[in-house]
Amino acid sequence: MNKPNVKTVRFHQTGDASVLEIEQLPLSEPKENELRLKVEAFGLNRAEVMFRNGAYLDTPQLPSRIGYEASGIVDAIGPGVTEFNIGDKVSTIPAFSMSQYGVYGESAVVPVHAVAKSPKNFSAEQSTAIWMQYLTAYGALVELADLQAGQYLLVTAASSSVGVAAIQLGKSLGATVIATTRGSAKVDFLLAQGADHVIQTDSEDLVARSEEITGGQGVNLVFDPVGGPLLEQLAQVSAPAAIIVEYGALDSQPTPYPLFTALAKGLTIRGYTLFELTQDENRLAQAKNALLPLFEEQLVPVIDKVFAFDDIRAAHKYMESNQQMGKIVVKL
Repeated sequence: MNKPNVKTVRFHQTGDASVLEIEQLPLSEPKENELRLKVEAFGLNRAEVMFRNGAYLDTPQLPSRIGYEASGIVDAIGPGVTEFNIGDKVSTIPAFSMSQYGVYGESAVVPVHAVAKSPKNFSAEQSTAIWMQYLTAYGALVELADLQAGQYLLVTAASSSVGVAAIQLGKSLGATVIATTRGSAKVDFLLAQGADHVIQTDSEDLVARSEEITGGQGVNLVFDPVGGPLLEQLAQVSAPAAIIVEYGALDSQPTPYPLFTALAKGLTIRGYTLFELTQDENRLAQAKNALLPLFEEQLVPVIDKVFAFDDIRAAHKYMESNQQMGKIVVKL
């Protein structure tokens, strides 16, 4: 008996958004400790753009699937899966290799440890817009830095979905949140997400404004996906014994280590990716348990724009335009 075909996004060579193809592939069956979901929506992440370009931590095995975050309904369960039932509303967590388990498609098979039940009050679009950004922010703000009420948190490139998650989580912890953005277009948006202050780096001096906002104390935690020469300024705005968490490399220029500033202030400059957390089942379980109650109250994902499935290339181009404020979602 032939299996039905399902629409699936793959690419046969790395490159720009035009390499993404929607193909008809046979419906997959889950193996041991896997489950399958009928996908209702999936979210886009910067990691997927880098993966498609061949510039990510995970190397695509061509032809490659793609995608970390999907939400939908469980419609098949593999041997050994006891935590979920057919019919459960779930969303996926970035805890697998995209080339093996990519979720862009009408159907997705994923390992059970990379699945969580969707918050009851969330739509499919919201449910696919939570785990990458909030887990990334949680790992840095809570696990690495133990951010406390009354401390200063600086979030750079703050209008991304991870930046928004960091603002919301920082406020829930009682921190004073400073967000940066290049121009004026996103200032009101960032304030609406809970930022106490917004620095427009195209027209304002980051160091001078940070000193003014903190009364010369400096920032206790910096959460930065940019890197490059900016790191020297981030060290300058940091308080003594501050932590700078570098979780991305949006700036393709080299990132010089600010040695003298780090020595003078006793700074910790820490490279970090989400996989530190998602590859440790105990840490992942603790993070899920901490975040799920907050989704009912304080943490609400922001959806920037919803694309149709057939417009997947346009969705990727839009992400690369850096216009978005919040999460880009594809709805099936």
